[in-house]
Amino acid sequence: MQQVKASTAKPGKPNKANQLAKIVSRVLLIVIGAAIAAYGLEAVLIPNRVSDGGVTGLSIVGSQLFGMPLGLLIAIINVPFVWLGYKQIGKSFALYSMLGIASLAIGTTLMHHIPAIIEGDTLLVTVVGGIIIGLGMGIALRNGGALDGIDMLAVLLSRKLPFGTSDLILFLNTFVFIVVSFVFGLQGAILSALAYFIASKVIHIVEEGLSGSKTFKIITNRPETMVETIRDRLGRGATYADAYGGYSNEQFKEITCVINRMEESKIKEIIHEIDPQAFVVVYDVAEVRGGNFKKKDIH
Repeated sequence: MQQVKASTAKPGKPNKANQLAKIVSRVLLIVIGAAIAAYGLEAVLIPNRVSDGGVTGLSIVGSQLFGMPLGLLIAIINVPFVWLGYKQIGKSFALYSMLGIASLAIGTTLMHHIPAIIEGDTLLVTVVGGIIIGLGMGIALRNGGALDGIDMLAVLLSRKLPFGTSDLILFLNTFVFIVVSFVFGLQGAILSALAYFIASKVIHIVEEGLSGSKTFKIITNRPETMVETIRDRLGRGATYADAYGGYSNEQFKEITCVINRMEESKIKEIIHEIDPQAFVVVYDVAEVRGGNFKKKDIH
């Protein structure tokens, strides 16, 4: 009988190749995101005397006051924030953020003399500018990098102060827009705040996706019927966990089901139909990985 030789291929090579491909993909997407954000600044906001929030907003103000290149100020002012990111969040995040900030600085320099695509219509300027900048920043954040250092400062302060990160970002940007008002006037500051608000919403959409996911936790007296109906009519699986009443010590089955946002009304209809008295907790899910999240067709 012929002996079959064992394969001498190293199992680590495909993994290294995949890891390298992911890194290259992230780098390209962060650079693309920074280029999109730079275009939004130079072709929409800045020509119409509208600023952005965070370090970029301070850099725009400094550029207008002192005549220094915007890209140079973005790079310089972000240095201490990148250091904070390295210390508080991690090496890879700091490196990707350095790449994103450097790309944004170079992008604003290269695009400084491109013509504005919108002029005069203040509402259109804030909406379009906010969408473009939010898209660029969202792409960068989704791939592990940041284009603005103020978020890193907010993360650090949230660990020292009794406030959430989002509250601190809002608080810090309030001072930014006060500074903006001295250069672009009160109207410019208000428009800048509106553009920043729009950008933040677009970032949220880009990071989580348009559909997103939700988790339903259901405590009901009819768990088997509930799970079967969700599976048959919604095409989703569910898991059980034992739950006990804190007062009665009665044992229940807690059902957990992760769904697409588009299916929310359907599952609520199913729950109400089977057990109108069921206890239901719903919360957003930023990302779903692994398992079998695919579903059958909804009936």
